[in-house]
Amino acid sequence: MGPTSANTVQSAQPEPDIVVVGGGPAGSTAAAFLAAKGRRVVLVEKEAHPRFHIGESLLPRNLDIFERLGVLEEVRAIGVHKPGAEFASDRTGRTCPFPFAAALDRDRTYSWQVRRSELDELLFKNAIRKGATAFQETRVTDIQLGKKGERSRVTAKGKDGEVMEWHPRYVLDASGRDTFLASRMDVKVSNKYNNTAAIYGHFEGVLRREGELEGYIGIHLAEDGWFWLIPLRDGLMSIGFVGNQSAWKNRTGTPTELFMSRIASSLTVSERTQNAKLVSEVFSTANYSYRARQGNGEGFLMIGDAYGFVDPMFSTGVLMAMTAGELGAEAAHTWLDNPAKGQRLADRTNRELGLAMDRIGWLIYRINDPVMRTMFMSPTNKFWMRDGIVNLLAGNLRGSLRATLPILCFKTAYYLMIALRKRGMGRNLPEETPEASPLRS
Repeated sequence: MGPTSANTVQSAQPEPDIVVVGGGPAGSTAAAFLAAKGRRVVLVEKEAHPRFHIGESLLPRNLDIFERLGVLEEVRAIGVHKPGAEFASDRTGRTCPFPFAAALDRDRTYSWQVRRSELDELLFKNAIRKGATAFQETRVTDIQLGKKGERSRVTAKGKDGEVMEWHPRYVLDASGRDTFLASRMDVKVSNKYNNTAAIYGHFEGVLRREGELEGYIGIHLAEDGWFWLIPLRDGLMSIGFVGNQSAWKNRTGTPTELFMSRIASSLTVSERTQNAKLVSEVFSTANYSYRARQGNGEGFLMIGDAYGFVDPMFSTGVLMAMTAGELGAEAAHTWLDNPAKGQRLADRTNRELGLAMDRIGWLIYRINDPVMRTMFMSPTNKFWMRDGIVNLLAGNLRGSLRATLPILCFKTAYYLMIALRKRGMGRNLPEETPEASPLRS
């Protein structure tokens, strides 16, 4: 752990350059980059590492940031090799792999699956190694943002009740789904279109994929939602179910009973869990998407989930958080010397995160639609559409000219199929089969 007493804070850094609120991937990434640039950084985390968290499946684009942080080999040591994603349909029993090697951008063709408790602790300790002053089990209770030319005031309470106070020039809010500033500024806007809930836990004895599919994350399309199956080290498998409102309507029983009932009702997941044993608590959380109307201002910037959140179906959470952490660190570092330029970079940080959420959200919000499921389970590579989708699945969320045409063609094909179904031309076609898609190659 880093220092934990109020006296240490007050005597060492009562007036740091930056306070980072939250020691998850976004906050620890930002703190590490800023400390490496010589900035005086205080990093404040409400919990104690290691702590359980979901979001265990990383994407190839994560590797670039790990390398720049200097932790690539450390992450490799705790991970399970992940060469792609496999989709499975409960309706038909069919599966369809999406190997990262088929992406349009192929400089990174794999990633890893990790226990988030290990990854988050690794990133937090790296920020300390880089020079950040870090506190755990310390909850920020108040932030008074300074006016132009003034320092802000950040107040926190330690686990023993001691009150700490810092007066930074800049505040990075990486408080995750606590959305500290967005909630207090009343700028958080929920996306009611994507109102889901998730239930999840760790299992032993789950049937794992072999051969070319070894290490793949499994995305199982079920009624009213989808499952993730993420292989971890030591024989563990993370399993979670994300369902819309109809999936939970009139359900009774304990969370564990609900979870096991959902697993039993899934053709493809139950096949892989016949000999499985639950070895963790069962956790649940709401997965509604949201975004802040205003993500930055005089002397502050919201990054990661503190700014916006989108359903975790395509494993984008850690990548978005770390990308925002790196961009946010650049914005804060620049702002300290040139506020006008730093403000422009803060705007860019929120804008790029928002655009990435829009790109992946377009797919996620439609994944329960029969037409979208047809296209995923029977992909065509005409106009490189399949490779364009793999490009997104690999984490290329910031857009590229090379991927523009394939994604545009995919969206056009989707809307064409929707129009055909509405006109009755595809009404009786079986879903999620090759024959259901007029664009199947």
